[in-house]
Amino acid sequence: MKRKPMDALAGGTMLLLCLIWAMQQIALKATAADFSPVYQIAARTVGGALLVGLLMAWRGPAPGAALRCWKPGVLAGSLYALEFILLGESLRFTTAGHAVVLLYTAPIFAALGLHWKLPEERLAPLQWLGVVLAFAGVGLAFLVRESGPVSLAPAMLLGDFLALLGGAAWGATTVVVRVTRLSELPASQTLMYQLVVGAAWLLLSAFALGQAHFNATPLVWASLTFQILFVAVASYLTWFWLLRRYLASRLGVFSFLTPLFGVVLGAWLLGEPIGKGFLFGALLVVLGVVLLSGYGWYAHWRAFNR
Repeated sequence: MKRKPMDALAGGTMLLLCLIWAMQQIALKATAADFSPVYQIAARTVGGALLVGLLMAWRGPAPGAALRCWKPGVLAGSLYALEFILLGESLRFTTAGHAVVLLYTAPIFAALGLHWKLPEERLAPLQWLGVVLAFAGVGLAFLVRESGPVSLAPAMLLGDFLALLGGAAWGATTVVVRVTRLSELPASQTLMYQLVVGAAWLLLSAFALGQAHFNATPLVWASLTFQILFVAVASYLTWFWLLRRYLASRLGVFSFLTPLFGVVLGAWLLGEPIGKGFLFGALLVVLGVVLLSGYGWYAHWRAFNR
């Protein structure tokens, strides 16, 4: 299937997804004392797998084609689990605002992988500038800390690094979905691979890391409901639907809203500080993602106005 450039439907849908994805870090951080993040992600993944399984049993499609893609499916599911293991652990050490900015470097990693694998996703010089700016922003976010030099906050630095690795794992997942036969499957089947394989790895990791505590509170149940219905099911089904119809690098232009939403919501709902150094680094990351992912629109506009 030939992928389309962005249109109004894709733009509006990505705006909503960015808000949902920003809120997931806020919900995980807000309930971390009662429900460890990795364990909560494992629980939402199990719940999501059950709901998607029921949806597939009711509406289809038949699993025949999906079973023939089990190798890339297991790989995508394992990368999904790795992303969220790293995110869950990062939230033990750093703020939700830091985690969401560094996790959403994923479009940069995805664009680099797709540049290497797919001719239609080759990066132009302006996009390479975006890559450089984004990684300069990451470096600034690491080196300039609110509390002083890096050595004064080693735990937070570790959390930031884990979130960055989570972004790399998410970018790798996007590449696997786009360059293998998973791209030909219905969104529900691709998602089911991630949820089933991811649930197994996440549950094992939660217990292995000693992060399997659960204290039922109204806020915990609200967070888990949100994580299962909106994050694990609705948002990922929608994301894979978009990936099958639109160019992945063009979709990423809207991902810059997620870290901005995350920083603002973290400061508003959790009272997290926003240091000037980190904020400037985050803006560089956002600018890099905009240059990288928005180049298609710029090229189309330039060609149209010649």
